Amino acid sequence: MPLPSRLIVTCTLVAAVLMIPPVTAKPDPADAAPGSARTGAVEPTGGPTAALPAGTTAVSGGARTAAARVGSARPRGVLAGKVVVIDPGHQLGNSRHPRQVRRLVDAGGFRKACNTTGTQTNSGYPEATFTFSTARHLKARLEARGARVYLTRTRNSVKAWGPCIDVRGRFAASVHADALVSVHADGTASDRRGFFVIRPADRKGWTRDIYRESRVLSLDVRAGLRGAGLDYADYVGGDGLDTRGDLGTLNWSDVPAVMVELGNMRNRRDAARMRDARWRSGVYAEGLADGLTRFLTR
Repeated sequence: MPLPSRLIVTCTLVAAVLMIPPVTAKPDPADAAPGSARTGAVEPTGGPTAALPAGTTAVSGGARTAAARVGSARPRGVLAGKVVVIDPGHQLGNSRHPRQVRRLVDAGGFRKACNTTGTQTNSGYPEATFTFSTARHLKARLEARGARVYLTRTRNSVKAWGPCIDVRGRFAASVHADALVSVHADGTASDRRGFFVIRPADRKGWTRDIYRESRVLSLDVRAGLRGAGLDYADYVGGDGLDTRGDLGTLNWSDVPAVMVELGNMRNRRDAARMRDARWRSGVYAEGLADGLTRFLTR
């Protein structure tokens, strides 16, 4: 039986992914550290804020305000020995590099664009910045529980683009991850709101080997987000779940993988929550951390 095409990956490619940051643009020394206004990853403090879900309490978090959900604490070390890859969707500079981003790549036996620009709120807050901020909060929570965590991109900058969807999907196996979660936000009709979790379809030669475990992961992540006080999307199935076979990041993954759409950036209520650092840290990231912990400690 011929090997599935996604397994034919050379050692050179794997080594390259591990040796360099997963950002295709050449690093610029002028770039500030993640979280600065220069990178676009600044956490807005002005504008409308959203009330936290019942059962959450605003607490001091050093230089920034976070939210701690009552009863959400987990013993330190519960994820010791586990490896997680977080994929912050898109990149802030994708729109400035159309030639690179529109280049077609193998997305799982068919061709799709390397990446896209993502969406934004009506006030201009980018999906790439939201996903990167949430991913960093999630990384901190998982590491506090003992996990080793990698990001598929290590900065959020208008000078950077990518990585492509196939590189994002393959990266998890190259670091021997136990799970991959790709963090996104939707941009649909403004009267729609809520989150949903996308799991890969059962595709022979591509996702069949991870399909069942990815289904379990999707249920656990959904439970974590629901437990954090988030509502299921009111426009995709109604149960907070979706299955797709056309997403390159999921198709290329060799470990259990899901993609989460944490809300609709075009919806006023969801957008206010996404712009609020307390929600990114204490609700979105905490819910994802709880869902991943549930899956990784089964």
